[in-house]
Amino acid sequence: MILIYSHTSSTRLQYICKFIFNEQLGVTHSITIDAESFKKHDGPKINYSDAEIEHAFKLRNSGLLFEHGIKDRQLDCFEINDYKAFFKTNDSDFPFDIFAAAFYLLSRYEEYLPYEMDIYGRYAHENSLAYKEGFLTIPLVNIWIQDFGKTLKSRYPIFAIQYPTFNFLPTYDIDIAYSFKHKGILRNLGGFLKSPSLDRLAVLTNLKADPFDSYEFMHQLHAENKLAPVYFFLVATSGSLYDKNISPYSNAMWQLIKRHAKKYKIGLHPSWRSNKNQAILNKEKKVLETAAAIMINSSRQHYIKLSMPETFEHLIEAGIENDYSMGYGSINGFRASVASSFYWYNLKKEKITSLKLHPFCFMDANSFYEQHLNANEAYDEIIHYQEVCKKVNGHFISIFHNNFLGTDKQFAGWKEMYVKFISQVPV
Repeated sequence: MILIYSHTSSTRLQYICKFIFNEQLGVTHSITIDAESFKKHDGPKINYSDAEIEHAFKLRNSGLLFEHGIKDRQLDCFEINDYKAFFKTNDSDFPFDIFAAAFYLLSRYEEYLPYEMDIYGRYAHENSLAYKEGFLTIPLVNIWIQDFGKTLKSRYPIFAIQYPTFNFLPTYDIDIAYSFKHKGILRNLGGFLKSPSLDRLAVLTNLKADPFDSYEFMHQLHAENKLAPVYFFLVATSGSLYDKNISPYSNAMWQLIKRHAKKYKIGLHPSWRSNKNQAILNKEKKVLETAAAIMINSSRQHYIKLSMPETFEHLIEAGIENDYSMGYGSINGFRASVASSFYWYNLKKEKITSLKLHPFCFMDANSFYEQHLNANEAYDEIIHYQEVCKKVNGHFISIFHNNFLGTDKQFAGWKEMYVKFISQVPV
């Protein structure tokens, strides 16, 4: 066990110490405000205060973890061991306040401050410290923790570290289950008049498979590579500009959900319309549960539409326990600068919640629509994210859509790229 001394404790300090020590370094820890018992402790110990205490690892604090409320702070980044850091400390055994810095990034502190929105009304990634300082493409928090662990180990050789193991989780968003099929006469007629297509006619007359129907392909790929994916279904009960899936009440959608629920873990893909409407969110969750005949406790926001803290508060109220939205819908990278799952901290209420966040760092739509990469370039990008996650024993979560893995000419080469990628994923 490692003992941490602080002049006072706080929910913020308890939260980040549990993440760093219990979840990432695999060691137990305890926090004390009793200076005398701390001095008598003969095992590894960290002095996280301004007091001078002999024979203890000294980590000066920046004050962030003992504040209440949200303040606009001036963060000055500097470089240490070829990576960026902030909350620099002096007269300390570690060059910066890693507890405060990690908390700042995991809590998404900057997203509670006034910010510029993107065209979809989301937090624009250009606002983030990670983007401005050039560390968006690496899991910086994991890198910090590994360095911190090595430093503690050099001070206390008996300090036994047990890092998590690398794992890969493929996930899929089913936004538009089929391109032409099961959309009804009026939608198909309108689509044909807008953009006449022989392919549409061939699909509707069963001469060709629907170009978005890649479900059997994905199933075979998972079986061959022993993968256990998660599927997120959009089940908007009424359409909108951004909610274009077929009706969840249609037999085709009902059966698609049911088949996947029998084989895989599935979750809710809350519609655009549900984003600020608790009643719609609750209804969609109930629709998915009825179709799947199971309880649903996982979700990922459609268009990665989320705002702090409202989105996560709504999910908790709806009974969601695991959310997979922590990433950007405008660029690939690590939104919270971490490649590990972590519990959401509600900064507005200063509360550790039961909602577990599972960050993703690669999405096909970001590569294609936002970064304008072709399939070969996207392959290099996804390999980068796999490698940086593996290097820190992280959790690598990718997002693909069924339409990218079908036969639509717009996405030529993406299916082959994905097969190539999956074939080399370490098991």
